[in-house]
Amino acid sequence: MTKKNPMGTWAELESLRYLQNLGFRLIQQNYHSRFGEIDLILYKEKDLIFVEVKARSKTQFGCAHEVVSKSKQKKIIQTAADFLSKKPEYHEFYCRFDVICFNFAQRFSKSIQYDFSNRHYDLNWIENAFTFDSEFISL
Repeated sequence: MTKKNPMGTWAELESLRYLQNLGFRLIQQNYHSRFGEIDLILYKEKDLIFVEVKARSKTQFGCAHEVVSKSKQKKIIQTAADFLSKKPEYHEFYCRFDVICFNFAQRFSKSIQYDFSNRHYDLNWIENAFTFDSEFISL
């Protein structure tokens, strides 16, 4: 796992737990390519999902999903293509890009280790947030 802030690490693990409870199985966490990183890659039946996880404490800079910019989407798509080029066993799967966002109601330092599960937050799971053929839309 890459060096991340404690809130980001917690959000990734919480997202993984959430999706596994829905029947998804983890293929890889923190997949890296020369283009970037994908936080979670999971599958369920013939669905393959590439998941970007975002977490934000209350801030004037917007909600978590608002920081998945067009350039970030492009990097995720390129990284997914790299993954698929190395894993032909997933070529027949339906691929989608999801974003899971944690928006915390209060402001606090994300670099300090809290028990984030005891803090009030909204979870927003955006399925099919963008696609391989997206015009790199804003969420």
